[in-house]
Amino acid sequence: MGMSDPAPRPMTVDEFLVWNDGTDTRYELDGGQPVAMAPPSDAHALLAANIVVEFGKRLHLPCRARVEAGIHLPDRDDAWFQADVAIACGPTSSKPGTVDPTIIVEILSPSTAQFDRGRKLAIYREIPSVQEILLLDSTKRRAELWHREDERSWVVRDVIGDGTLRFPSVGIEIPMAVLYEGVL
Repeated sequence: MGMSDPAPRPMTVDEFLVWNDGTDTRYELDGGQPVAMAPPSDAHALLAANIVVEFGKRLHLPCRARVEAGIHLPDRDDAWFQADVAIACGPTSSKPGTVDPTIIVEILSPSTAQFDRGRKLAIYREIPSVQEILLLDSTKRRAELWHREDERSWVVRDVIGDGTLRFPSVGIEIPMAVLYEGVL
């Protein structure tokens, strides 16, 4: 972009959802600007598959796991994040995105960990329906499991190695060993 070129106009979520750059690149919307997402590594893809399978075995309807779950942030029209997995327990919708997610899962890679732990985590914690946020490391058996205590307080639990992840919002537990089976 040259000095005389106008700055790109920020996109709204509706504009972003119909926007096509003509490539296979996946994007998120942050501050009205499309941000390219790196293709997932093998470990990332395997972890995502294991997460969906293990949640699927344990969840009871109406709760469902969603892969590559679009997250539209309440009261914001300039951000749309693509969570690796989200659990929602409300009715399904024909609208794009995950309506009222209860649990959001992000798989951390070396290139995304800082953004996922920083900006995304802070914004996810503002979503009233979210009760737990799971950040899973794709390079070692480690998880950060954030639990909402009340409207303004969150507690994080580090789970390393063969611990068990507990999700009180949906009444289930998942051993770390099954999530990382065949991954590391």
